[in-house]
Amino acid sequence: MKLLLIFLDETDLWHDVPMYEAMVRRLVRLGIGGATVTKGIMGYGSHHKVHGRGLLGMSDDRPITLMVVETEAKLRGVLPELRTMAPEAVMVLVAAEAV
Repeated sequence: MKLLLIFLDETDLWHDVPMYEAMVRRLVRLGIGGATVTKGIMGYGSHHKVHGRGLLGMSDDRPITLMVVETEAKLRGVLPELRTMAPEAVMVLVAAEAV
C-alpha cells in the first residue's frame, strides 16, 4: 500500500469546481480504493505565504490535504492525470501499511 498526499489551497479550482472535489470524483471514477480530504487550520508552502485565519477569523485560502490510499501501481497510474489537474501542487507518495 502507498499513501499519496496532495497539498492544495482551498481556492484551487478545476473548471469552476473546488480542486479537491474534482480530484476525489475523478479518483472514484478511476477505481482508486479510498481518499479523504482534510481542511487545515494553518500552513504555508514554497511561496512562504501563510494560509490561515484572515479578517474576522475567516479565510478562503486555508490549506487542504487530499489523502489517497491504494497500491503503488494504481497510484502511479493516476499521478499523470492528477499532475495535469494541479501542476503546482505538492504531491508526496509514502509507504503505508494497511492494518
